[in-house]
Amino acid sequence: MSATVVREVDTPHGPARVHSHLVEKPRAALVLGHGAGGGVTARDLVAATEAALEHDVSVILVEQPYRVAGRRSPAPAATLDTAWRAVVEALRVDEARDLPLVVGGRSSGARVACRTAGALGAAAVLCLAFPLVPPARRSGAPPVSRLPELEAVRVPVLVVQGANDRFGLPPAAPQRNVVVVPGDHALRSGLAELRAAVRAWLEEVV
Repeated sequence: MSATVVREVDTPHGPARVHSHLVEKPRAALVLGHGAGGGVTARDLVAATEAALEHDVSVILVEQPYRVAGRRSPAPAATLDTAWRAVVEALRVDEARDLPLVVGGRSSGARVACRTAGALGAAAVLCLAFPLVPPARRSGAPPVSRLPELEAVRVPVLVVQGANDRFGLPPAAPQRNVVVVPGDHALRSGLAELRAAVRAWLEEVV
């Protein structure tokens, strides 16, 4: 059984909105961000939330300020990171107080979580549909891999990736478990496999 609370959190770039699904006796708190053009109701985020709640982990879904303001185009990376840090730090004195912290998200949200995990003292990072290599640019310049963002994380990482993800498949590493499920970057299918992977991983890290 969980209670859901929605509230706004001030950040240097405007208010963010958090959707907190709180269990009675949480083992940890999982904070998840959305993709660049989507929201917190994406199917993979919902599936991960369900899996975490079953494991007695409270889940807080974060809407970035640009989404709260009604914009679909994402803010620059530095803006996303600053707003995310402000939200997580606020959660640390409220919904996630005194709990082990797992951060993550889908696509762009996963990148934000990776870039800020160290500064926030996260215990682990959950990446759904990590966008490893962006599409080729019109200028003809070769795309730059985002693998360094994953490799910079010094805590356990779970990457759940669709088998047909157009952004590619990140490699596994000693502290990075990569689970391939049916589907593409949207992760609208393979949800049973996603839930199972998240449950098993949370059992190990929290």
